[in-house]
Amino acid sequence: MNPDQKVVTRIAPSPTGQMHIGTVRTALFNYLYAKQNGGTYFVRIEDTDKERNKEEWVEAIWEDFAWCAIPPDAKYRTSERLARHIELLGSLVDSGKAYISKEPKKDDPSQTVEVVRLKNPGTILTFHDLIRGDITIDTTELGDFVIARSLHDPLYHFAVVADDGDAGVTHVLRAEEHISNTPRQILILEALGFKRPMYAHFPLILAPDRAKLSKRKHGASIENYRAQGFLPEAIINYLALLGWNPGTEQELFSLDELVVAFSLEQVHKAGAIFDIEKLKWFNSEHMKRLPARDFELRLRTFMDVHQKEVPSYLEQVAHLLANRSQTLSEAADLLVSDEFSFMHDTIASPAKEMLLQQGKLDAVTSKNHLQKLSDLLMTIDDSAGNFTEPTIKSSIMPYADEQGRGAVLWPLRVALSGREKSPDPFTIVSLIGKEKTLSRIAQAIELL
Repeated sequence: MNPDQKVVTRIAPSPTGQMHIGTVRTALFNYLYAKQNGGTYFVRIEDTDKERNKEEWVEAIWEDFAWCAIPPDAKYRTSERLARHIELLGSLVDSGKAYISKEPKKDDPSQTVEVVRLKNPGTILTFHDLIRGDITIDTTELGDFVIARSLHDPLYHFAVVADDGDAGVTHVLRAEEHISNTPRQILILEALGFKRPMYAHFPLILAPDRAKLSKRKHGASIENYRAQGFLPEAIINYLALLGWNPGTEQELFSLDELVVAFSLEQVHKAGAIFDIEKLKWFNSEHMKRLPARDFELRLRTFMDVHQKEVPSYLEQVAHLLANRSQTLSEAADLLVSDEFSFMHDTIASPAKEMLLQQGKLDAVTSKNHLQKLSDLLMTIDDSAGNFTEPTIKSSIMPYADEQGRGAVLWPLRVALSGREKSPDPFTIVSLIGKEKTLSRIAQAIELL
């Protein structure tokens, strides 16, 4: 490639259904390569399949790419360029490089149709793949293949080549399933007189059983992962590492960091296994990285979309949810679960057996511990914003260490939450405030 030539990459999805996770990875790799080389990346909707295309899927494609935060520098649809396709088809026929063939109709041999076929020179064709090296194919077996249903109805292979050529695409970066399409497309571009781009074919994304990851069988669509509450940052980070290795121990990347680190030389040839548990780990790490306010807004939006009522105390516990959940869906379920019922003004009084850890603690001793803790908390001045988790912990822990953490902190946590399972007592105290804390401790003392 001429070093002065600007890099131009593209992704060309078809609007025939929800977007596959593999399409997003292909788009990501095209985006990264273009950006790190100061080039241009664009999206072209390949809407040549008139029977399967749906307008709703066109809108879904734009929405998915916007959500993933890998916006194209330009976007358009193949159908918008039909006049140009017709012009190029006509020029091929006029020059003798293609011809109109009258043939029996496939679904009704009694009728005749006219298709346009490319005259195949039947050569041995070699193209260089930036990932796989030189690939050689005998094009003779392709015969004179069809490039249009008529002079006014081009097929996919012709439209792709015409659009790429006019757009000056320098690098066709796509999934390995398109390797078999490359010889046909090279023959078409040579007939049209376009310069051959560089090619790179990425490994497939595989299910754990090493079958091709499927939307139908494995739910491998962006929409599915969005519905489960995955963050776009996590999906982008994980997809980048499916089939590519940075050559370092680093796993967590922002999009800007990926632009710097990505290289085609380190893309693998073998298929990459999609592991949903690994994606959940990436998601949990990226949720922890979010500022508390950002996480809160995302969770609130997620719950609104899924018509889940948002409790008034979301802002107060957002940081806890981000650290204890792997997805926004998990965080939403945890937020409205009994585990956070302590945030309500009143709670169900715990059973005496629960306070005493089912008989493992002594009632009189536990009562005395709770009274001591109440006295310690009473001395903290909450008027100056000092009733915080660190202050509370520093006040209580010396006594708990002296008397035994389990014997002191268990009844405190149960008294404050009314449950055996809840966040730690220091967190609860800081969230519900001094007045509710002392009131609940007093109720537990009375119960004992």
